Amino acid sequence: MYSPERTKQLQASTTQFLKTQKTLSTGDVELLRDVLRFHEYRYYILDEPLVSDFEYDQLFKALEKLEADHPELVSPTSPTQRVAKGLTKDFPTVSHLVPMLSLQNSYDAEDLNDWDRKCREASGLPAVQYCVEPKYDGASISVIYENDVLVRAATRGNGVQGDEITTNIRQIRSVPLTARFSDYGIAQIEIRGEVLMNKNNFTKYNEQLAAQHLAPFANPRNAASGSLRIKDPQEVKRRNLEAFFYHVSYYTTTGGLRMSVDGNTRPENFAPAQVHPALTTHGGTLQMLWDLGFRSPMRERQVFDGIEGVIAFCPVAEAGRDNMLYEVDGMVIKVNDIQLQEKLGMTSHHPRWAVAYKFQARQATSKLLKVEFNVGRTGAVTPVAKIEPVSVSGVTVSSISLFNEDVVKEKGILIGDTVLVERAGDVIPYIVKPLTELRTGSEQEIPFPRQCPACNDELTKPENEAVWRCVNVNCRAQVLERMIHFVSKDAMDIRSLGEANIRKFFELGFLVNIPSIYTLPYDKIGELEGFGPKSVGNLKAAIEQSKTQPLYRLIFALGIRYVGETTAKTLAGAVSHLLEFRNYSLEQLQQLEDVGVKVANSIYLFFSNDDNLHVLQELEQLGLNFSNTVTHSTTGDLQNLTFMFTGSLPTLKRSDAETMVEEKGGSVLGSVSSKLNFLVVGEDAGSKLEKAKKIQSIRIINEEEFIRMMKE
Repeated sequence: MYSPERTKQLQASTTQFLKTQKTLSTGDVELLRDVLRFHEYRYYILDEPLVSDFEYDQLFKALEKLEADHPELVSPTSPTQRVAKGLTKDFPTVSHLVPMLSLQNSYDAEDLNDWDRKCREASGLPAVQYCVEPKYDGASISVIYENDVLVRAATRGNGVQGDEITTNIRQIRSVPLTARFSDYGIAQIEIRGEVLMNKNNFTKYNEQLAAQHLAPFANPRNAASGSLRIKDPQEVKRRNLEAFFYHVSYYTTTGGLRMSVDGNTRPENFAPAQVHPALTTHGGTLQMLWDLGFRSPMRERQVFDGIEGVIAFCPVAEAGRDNMLYEVDGMVIKVNDIQLQEKLGMTSHHPRWAVAYKFQARQATSKLLKVEFNVGRTGAVTPVAKIEPVSVSGVTVSSISLFNEDVVKEKGILIGDTVLVERAGDVIPYIVKPLTELRTGSEQEIPFPRQCPACNDELTKPENEAVWRCVNVNCRAQVLERMIHFVSKDAMDIRSLGEANIRKFFELGFLVNIPSIYTLPYDKIGELEGFGPKSVGNLKAAIEQSKTQPLYRLIFALGIRYVGETTAKTLAGAVSHLLEFRNYSLEQLQQLEDVGVKVANSIYLFFSNDDNLHVLQELEQLGLNFSNTVTHSTTGDLQNLTFMFTGSLPTLKRSDAETMVEEKGGSVLGSVSSKLNFLVVGEDAGSKLEKAKKIQSIRIINEEEFIRMMKE
């Protein structure tokens, strides 16, 4: 529909309009409309947007303002006068019983107060009751039930007509095939919802694609949207999609009445007593759907009398968005009273009784300037994209990991590309994809080194791995990163020797390897700016104190590949002296708790390396603790009980909580399985919590319950 040349022209106009949106003139109207139609096509038809939602909304508001200031310019074909146009192909086209309108967007308290003012003025009420619920970022659908049976499902399409996808929707188990709407006096009903792929299933599905050497989906919304148009229903079923329903758009009663907020088809002689009480409020309809077996945002919804509570709640919801299992890009605020909804009515684009409070954009576009290559403590060489600084979710991003060469080639990223940048739930930015339509021909391939950028040794790529590595243990970059890890909080915890000081002392030659941490020239350090007698004394004391750290901290500090804190504790508990691991076979290592083939092989190779053993011997001679001095109670109250911690605990450090368990005779596990008795959950708990929910024998508790258990 749009040629490459036209695409570039419209994208250039987009950039210009975004820069000058507050100074547009009447002569810009038609081109601005063309720009909006283009981006609607990219979003709704191709599912390949070239601008973020926030940027599109800014353009849309600019056009709305122009048309409001100059009513003579309003055209029936303007994007402000209709929902986005265009239909997907290959499925029958059907008409919605009531048009699926878009929502008006808001971004701050000022927007919400302005919308509330309009609602109050139109209703004549001093305050309006609002129902607030998550704005799920998925694929919109509309389903129809007749005589309690699902008869049709359709995509949003252009808002008036959509693709009929009933067979595919029937594969989603959270969509009931039958529901007793007749208990509410309903003969036919059209309800709106969102098809989603939860974050855990999204990760697993992308892993499956990667194993098949297929390109992963950029985000759960794309995965869900693309799944609805697959011709093989069994493939849809395998993708573990889910559906949430949040709006009743139309229904007829068993007595023959037709009810539609959007279509305003309520008869003049209508009396509220003629319908079930659940149908008189939006919150009531959500409860009805929930009671009938649908997923609706019942648990997440909030009802407020007046806009003040809404304004206070929305930022709280935004702060907790990463704790949700589904991608949420805002909150939807709706007038709760259905009769008042009808009174407020709608425009051709959106209902006046609902508004979306949009969270800060997590996507933005930027230019890839160059690629640098970092060498980590394990020798892994990671490409890092340097982009033009851009704000994403309120954070300025200028550097982004590209992971490895395979990822770069799979995405087809070139230096000079305009790229789509996103911050996911873990807030780590990544490049979703290059916008290839905007290439000018000056872009260049990313040259990947075959020699280490730090020491110039040949790089190797182990079998079955995607990462190139430098195997030179004396590589300066690796030595530096290993020292930074060694002194970190969860390792040897040398607080006066942070990353900045490590780098400074390394450049000055005071540090050359891990043992040199314990032979620092304090007299020379005292001559440096900012290092007075007190700070030097604190540094010396912190380093001396680290020599008494328990063995598991030293093991973790050594940076053995695949050995985290929990595995380090397992290793420490298996020996009385660290160097006993020189005599352990692979088979013996694999007999330890949660130590598999890969981890065992890494440990075995570490203790078989002469250079590593030399470092260990130096550290022991310097006075570090190599013995297992932690004794586990054999008579404690937690004998034979196992614990695991996930997320950030409100008050306890995880290491302290684990020590509390061990001192009472309990054990700490490193993975969720039927062997686990208690999972202690903190903030930002992830996949471990979801996995634990599926094992009935695991008891899930919070920190408060854990502390109470420890006291008892």
